Amino acid sequence: MRASAVVEKAGIPTATLVCDGFTGQAAAITPGLGVESLPIARIVGHVDGQSIQELQRNIEEVTTAEVIRRLVEKPSAEAKSNSYQEEEIAVRGSFNEVNAVFEEQGWSDGLPIVPPTPDRVASFLQQTPDDSERIIGVLQPSGSAATVRNVAINGIMANCRPEYMPILIAIAEILCDPKYGVEHSGDTTGGDALIILNGPVIENLEFNCAGAALRDGYRANTSVGRFLRLYQRNVAGIRPDGADKVTFGHTWRVVLAENESEAQNIGWLPFSADQGFESGENVVTLGRFTSGGGIGSIFGNDPNEIARYLADGLVRHTSWELIFTVGFAQGTYRPLLVLSPLVAKTLMRGGMSKEDLRANLFDYARISACKFEKYIGLWTNFLPGRPTLRQLVDNGRAAAHFAESDDPNRLVPIVEKPEDILLVVSGDPLRSNAYAFASNGMHGFPTSKRIRQPI
Repeated sequence: MRASAVVEKAGIPTATLVCDGFTGQAAAITPGLGVESLPIARIVGHVDGQSIQELQRNIEEVTTAEVIRRLVEKPSAEAKSNSYQEEEIAVRGSFNEVNAVFEEQGWSDGLPIVPPTPDRVASFLQQTPDDSERIIGVLQPSGSAATVRNVAINGIMANCRPEYMPILIAIAEILCDPKYGVEHSGDTTGGDALIILNGPVIENLEFNCAGAALRDGYRANTSVGRFLRLYQRNVAGIRPDGADKVTFGHTWRVVLAENESEAQNIGWLPFSADQGFESGENVVTLGRFTSGGGIGSIFGNDPNEIARYLADGLVRHTSWELIFTVGFAQGTYRPLLVLSPLVAKTLMRGGMSKEDLRANLFDYARISACKFEKYIGLWTNFLPGRPTLRQLVDNGRAAAHFAESDDPNRLVPIVEKPEDILLVVSGDPLRSNAYAFASNGMHGFPTSKRIRQPI
């Protein structure tokens, strides 16, 4: 559709092929492409659920006719999508009446919202030196402007405190960054964003970074996580009835705050330093992940054995996501491993630094080449032609170590390089556990922004 929009703007008619089930998404993302409408030619059903004969018949009888019609007929004017509108007074009434209207308009996530009254908006705007109407950027797929004011409105709705405003603005800046790719948040696989927080702001604003680090129950962690979902829905336009075409979906509900004091005690730099910032800076990171699971009861004090166990956990929570390692682009598969402080401390006492751990995980987190090739070609069909790792290396699409031999049972790493493995220290300091996340690659590459504190 991006290509069609460019061609249409040049005055050349197009017909965009869209499968059934995605026509609503196509309509929802069109405004963000800078055109009022794009001619659509429908592909009946799902191509993988049809026989060759059925597919051929549907293409000949339905799709071809629609392509011809779209190319020769002048498109009719179509209504623009129902984008998020800012008004001084949207609704008057009681708490229940306000929530009923917000739900009817699709502005809530199914839970009660805090009404964003003018007084509440003003209190949030006082927490930033920015002008309330400053345009942070343009959000896809809706094409709507992210502004300081609509950040405040959605923060209030999520039950954030005014003091969180600089964090919320930084999150909006990430969503507007093309490197992050917020428009992919409604993709089929359904990976959702995890917010990672670093800096003194964790302690100053009472974010939880100890036990139950990924559990609801702490206002700061929970409300900022909810803000992200509401903002994507209300401003970016990623809604289940339109641009959100996830098959199942899941949500990381809370902010993951790093326990920087524990990391500092063992001589490990914080996660934000790995992202290119100075230690002690307030930084927020967004990355989209498809799955995650615990690695429990990490036993013993041998750092090499612990690293092997952690690597096994990374492998167990990685499958089709491997297409991002050698598929769409190199180095875009970046799994996240969250270590409890006790595990990190045990590794340090055994002489294993953070860099050593990454190197060991790179060596140990491996699967057979034949299984890797099934994930990227046979089972997922993301790489047409079912190329071998050898072919991808020869074509410059994969690092040389993926083809060190032609043995189909050779073990190959799940990432391009050790630095692609993300490490965070958080959770209960008296528990020896870890948590592994598989990344959604270029559908939400980990992106970080500095949090600007109010004057």
